[in-house]
Amino acid sequence: MKMQHNIEIKLEKQGEITIFDIRGELTSFSETPLNEAYQKANNQDARRILLKLEEDVYINSGGIALLLRLMGQIKRNNQFVVIACISEHVKKVISMVGLTEFAKIYDTMEAALEAMATEQQ
Repeated sequence: MKMQHNIEIKLEKQGEITIFDIRGELTSFSETPLNEAYQKANNQDARRILLKLEEDVYINSGGIALLLRLMGQIKRNNQFVVIACISEHVKKVISMVGLTEFAKIYDTMEAALEAMATEQQ
């Protein structure tokens, strides 16, 4: 039986900010697309990263582990990151596992972009 893993990650630049527009399912099977997107962003010299997790994104424990690893890489590379547009449930889970130590969470893209424009690394 073949498993279907549907994740879509679009990279978008808004000035100095690289936006990861993430839709679908963020699970352990998302490692390759997430790593490829991050590598592409690094190749474009991304310094400020906004992870936009659409409201209906499905995240399981494997996806949380991927986000934790990604946050570790971002921190090691002295990049600045925020998370935007996540559901209340995902926000609670992310807070419980400590991701908020790496990234602030904003309810809207506008709030995240405004904060990133004024925040110093």
